[in-house]
Amino acid sequence: MSDTNQMQDEWAEMVEQMNDAVADSMEQNMKAQAAFVESWADAVEDSFPKEDELSEGLQGYNRAYEEWIDAAEQMVERSADAAHGEDVDPAEFRDIWLQSANEAFKHVMGTSAFAAANGQLVESMMEMQQEADELNQDAIAQMGFPTRNDMDEVAERLVEVERRQHAVEEKLDRILDHLEE
Repeated sequence: MSDTNQMQDEWAEMVEQMNDAVADSMEQNMKAQAAFVESWADAVEDSFPKEDELSEGLQGYNRAYEEWIDAAEQMVERSADAAHGEDVDPAEFRDIWLQSANEAFKHVMGTSAFAAANGQLVESMMEMQQEADELNQDAIAQMGFPTRNDMDEVAERLVEVERRQHAVEEKLDRILDHLEE
């Protein structure tokens, strides 16, 4: 009898561990989904995509959602298989979520709405970088240091001086050559 109790206890512990692993995995996936959707929403927040882009974006998101639902169903099926005594490798649960996440991201990131949002995001970032650069140059000038424009001007003048010096050297060489003749 003690062997039966021990086996039942081990079985219950294994099922509990699997349930915990599934719950943790599902929680992590839901957090990842929420973070992804939030970042995607932030990326498109300031953009007003065309109707067809919006429609395509929503279709991509729907396909991504279907991938996650399929993954959840696979998780439930494999958990049931494990509960019925089948040897299920815990890494299989991770693989199910990784594969579904990859497929879901492809569905969303392959849309023209996502591309338009990313293009607008890059454009905004470049504008911000230019503004920050201008502020930096102003701050440098106020501190009395030479700015990039000042350095560019000095470089242009230096190139011009070198060009003139080279021309003078060529003239001197011609004069010396003429005197030696």
